[in-house]
Amino acid sequence: MKFLFDFFPLILFFVVYKIGNGNEAAALAIAEQYLGGMVSGGKILAEQAPTMLATVVAIIATVLQVGYLLARRRKVDGMLWVSLFVIVVFGGMTIYLHDETFIKWKPTIIYWIFAAALLVSQLFFGKNLMRKAMEEALPLPDALWPRVGYTWVVFLFLLGALNLLMAFVIYRDNMAAWVNFKVFGMTAIFFLFTIAQSMLLMKHIPQEEA
Repeated sequence: MKFLFDFFPLILFFVVYKIGNGNEAAALAIAEQYLGGMVSGGKILAEQAPTMLATVVAIIATVLQVGYLLARRRKVDGMLWVSLFVIVVFGGMTIYLHDETFIKWKPTIIYWIFAAALLVSQLFFGKNLMRKAMEEALPLPDALWPRVGYTWVVFLFLLGALNLLMAFVIYRDNMAAWVNFKVFGMTAIFFLFTIAQSMLLMKHIPQEEA
């Protein structure tokens, strides 16, 4: 259930984009009706409409996520606040300038912000955010946690760089292919890395804890 909640905006972005991409005329009509007054120049091209509609839905979904947690008086974690800020800013620029470049940058910005937060907190404040997030499930020796933190810094930086490579080089002129990679490829890489790292770290758990 938490998985669906966390990926709610991404799932909706994918679904709306795919529907719009398969029905460009209808997507353009909806975009012109509801977004025409929000874009620079007031003119939306048919090929731009699916991305713009999907971006609007992702922004609304992320706002609803935060609103739901606040209404239930639950903690909104830092990364969700970051996601909200980035999707509003970069999604807003995507819509206003009707330019898919900005939404393509969004995953990279989020990954690099998180990587920077991990690095700065560990180097300058002596706080290991990955330990805080993972220690309950993986009670590792103290000496191992700095390595775990730096591993995540490198991984998130490389994942952000990979997104740029796919968005602006490999799939530069193919928005649909990048959307597929973003939803399935990057999500798979993230989960495979998490699982692989957890399996490697299990052998370092003290025997009495295991």
